Amino acid sequence: MSEQVLTEAMRCEIDKALTKFPADRKRSAALLTIHIVQDLGAGWVSQEQLDAIADYLGESRVAIYEVATFYTMCKRDPTGRYNISVCTNLPCQLCGVDKIVEHLQKRLKINFGETTADGKFSLEEAECLGACVNAPMCQIGKKYYENLTPEKIDQLLAELEAETKN
Repeated sequence: MSEQVLTEAMRCEIDKALTKFPADRKRSAALLTIHIVQDLGAGWVSQEQLDAIADYLGESRVAIYEVATFYTMCKRDPTGRYNISVCTNLPCQLCGVDKIVEHLQKRLKINFGETTADGKFSLEEAECLGACVNAPMCQIGKKYYENLTPEKIDQLLAELEAETKN
C-alpha cells in the first residue's frame, strides 16, 4: 500500500531521513517522516498516508497516529496553501496579538480553523511558537514573522498573494 500512497520522491526523502536513526529504531523517524509526506504532498497527511507511513516504517499504525495527533504541526485535514499559525500565548497577548488576530480575521474573512474560499489561506491558533522576545508573531510554513503590526500583516498578505500569481 505504501508504494501507491507515498510518492517516489517521498520514499526517497524518507530513506535519506532513516539513515539518521539506528536501523532498529525507525519509529524515531515518525515525526520527520510525517513532515516529509506533508511537505512533499498537499500540506497535510491523510489517514491513508499515515497508514502507509506505518507500513513503510514497519511500525504499528497506532504509534504513527500517536505522533500525528500529538504534534499540532502535523496537519491531518486540508489547509490553505498558506497556513497561518498565530501564537496566542501570554507573551503575544501582552504584546497585542488580539489586534493582529482581529486584523487577520477581518482581512481574510475567516476565523481560526477556517480556510479562505479560494483555498489560499488558513488560520489557526498556536499555543506557543517559542519566539516570545519578538511577540506578537506567527508562522507560515517554516518561516516566522515577528513583531507583527496590522501594517506588517497587510504587507505579508500582499507578498503571499503576489507569490500565488507566479
